[in-house]
Amino acid sequence: MNLRRWFTHWLCLCALAAVAHSQAISGSSVFSHNYSRSPGWFPEVWRPYQQTTIAAPVFENSPRLKQLIHNGKLEVTLAEALALALENNLDIEVQRYLRPIAQADLLRSQSGQAARGIPGATMPGGLNTGAIGLGVNAAAGTGGVGSAGGITGGGGALQIPQVGTFDPALSLNFSDDRNVSPLNTTVVAGVPTVTTNYMAWSANYTQMLPEGSSYFATLSVGRQITTQEHLQYNPAFITRFTSGFNQPLLSGRGFAANMRFIYVAENDLKTSEQLFRLQVTTTLVAVEDAYWDLDATREAVRVAQESVAAAQQLYDDNQRKYRSGAASGIDVVTAQAQLAASQRDLVVAQTNWKMAQTQFKSMLSKRMVPELDAADVVTTDPLPAPQPTDVPSLQTALESALTRRPDLLQAETDVQNQVISGRFTRNAMLPEFNTFGLWAGSGLTGNALLGAESGGGFGSLNQAFGADFPEYGGGMSYFMYLGNRSAQADGLRAQLEANQTQVNLQRSRQQINLEVRQAMTGLVQGRAQVEAAHEASELALQVLDAERKKLEAGISTPYDVVLRDRDFVTARQAEIAAQATYARALVEMDRASGVLLDRNNIELEEAHLGIVNKMPAPPPRSPLPRIPGGPQIPQTPQGGRR
Repeated sequence: MNLRRWFTHWLCLCALAAVAHSQAISGSSVFSHNYSRSPGWFPEVWRPYQQTTIAAPVFENSPRLKQLIHNGKLEVTLAEALALALENNLDIEVQRYLRPIAQADLLRSQSGQAARGIPGATMPGGLNTGAIGLGVNAAAGTGGVGSAGGITGGGGALQIPQVGTFDPALSLNFSDDRNVSPLNTTVVAGVPTVTTNYMAWSANYTQMLPEGSSYFATLSVGRQITTQEHLQYNPAFITRFTSGFNQPLLSGRGFAANMRFIYVAENDLKTSEQLFRLQVTTTLVAVEDAYWDLDATREAVRVAQESVAAAQQLYDDNQRKYRSGAASGIDVVTAQAQLAASQRDLVVAQTNWKMAQTQFKSMLSKRMVPELDAADVVTTDPLPAPQPTDVPSLQTALESALTRRPDLLQAETDVQNQVISGRFTRNAMLPEFNTFGLWAGSGLTGNALLGAESGGGFGSLNQAFGADFPEYGGGMSYFMYLGNRSAQADGLRAQLEANQTQVNLQRSRQQINLEVRQAMTGLVQGRAQVEAAHEASELALQVLDAERKKLEAGISTPYDVVLRDRDFVTARQAEIAAQATYARALVEMDRASGVLLDRNNIELEEAHLGIVNKMPAPPPRSPLPRIPGGPQIPQTPQGGRR
């Protein structure tokens, strides 16, 4: 009763532990769990045979997005925009699954099976030659119950191949057979018809070690009852225990040949980090560019609104003067044409602003909710002004890019995988030369399997494990292909692919060198464009002020003022475009040199989890001094039109 109660309590504890484990996996973040670790055996012995529950994807926006919407406006700094992208961007969310997939692939390869690889990483073709872990082979000479239960005994040729996987394998079998056979003689069996009942149990254990050795142990037990006469035991217990090993000495020997998939899976896990870093970098570059574009389009709308206001005032003034006889009809038409053109430009600027907002919102959300769709985006960080420290030295930028760019690190990992493939294909070119050994014991008794028989004999299992009837065997096997063309082809291909990846690595370095130089050129030229555009805006404003004063003095016309106002609006829009171009050039410089995440103080692990606890802090950049909007068109002195 005590034993039964203890067993019941143990089952309850196991069930509670299983439920707690399932809830822990489902409730925790999918991306915080390490899937390269196999489930434990104790106390839930069935856990390795249950599928781990993975939580479904979450398509709700992070709480931060809702908190930033106030009074129909989404007011965000650049740092907040980057945080929202890390939490909600779907491109980043897709790449978050790479690390769990790589971890699951590593778990698979640790069992001795072939790795499947991950999207974006190169899987060398040479690794699949003679892939380990494709199945468990039965060892020759170890099947059945052997000669212990037969009429005669004898030996024979012995061969034990390489068997098993890194995960130990246990197989159990039970059978019950009844057979009725007619005989053509009664000399041996004593009867013309023999009826035999045979009940058999067997267990087999196999495992392969990482250096290539493999071993097995097999136990088979049979209970036979027959109508045959002249037998020593009837019923009879027939037992046989067999163990053996196989050790490769040439092909298949060593860690390089047998752990190649584990090495590649470990490299793929590193590659998944670089691919994720590359996606985060690419997305944040797009978010920063969109942020500055949105800032520029909003500023363009402001300039267009000021232009419309100035054109409206000019039109109203000219209409009033026309009614009083101080202006001609052509002056009214000119002002009206300018007003229509300004309104058209305002519609274009507002359209660009709306489109930029839509694109920007999609980058910061998993789904478009009504309050986000209706909100206007307000960027609170101004367009940056050029600083003396914006342009790094070429050597510093190149060194940073060659050590931090994720695409280059990914190419280097591809080269390492090809090295692993090359080591394996060199080993696979060797002939197969193996040594093996076997030890077996047999048992045959009457009514006793374990204990002593009434006649003093020991049980069948005791005989088998006690080596009462032993068998020892060993030997060597050698196999080779004459010509060996398949292995030669695999070796050649592995070398060619290795050279190809080396060229690809050098191409990546060359491309990165070019991108850094282009980014630096764009930064220098962008700075010059901003300064020139700013000066052009100031000069256009001075010309407009001068034309206004001339109009006040009666030596200019409203048409001339309209022309100067157009020149000023064009110059101001060009300045805004130059500022936005320079802001994007700063982002491109950070991307090309591989410091974008570091400069914005972004931790990759936080990006993996999609929960930003520490707000990214982009370096402060001073905005350009703003030029006042277009001045109001003054009234022409009474009777002073020219």
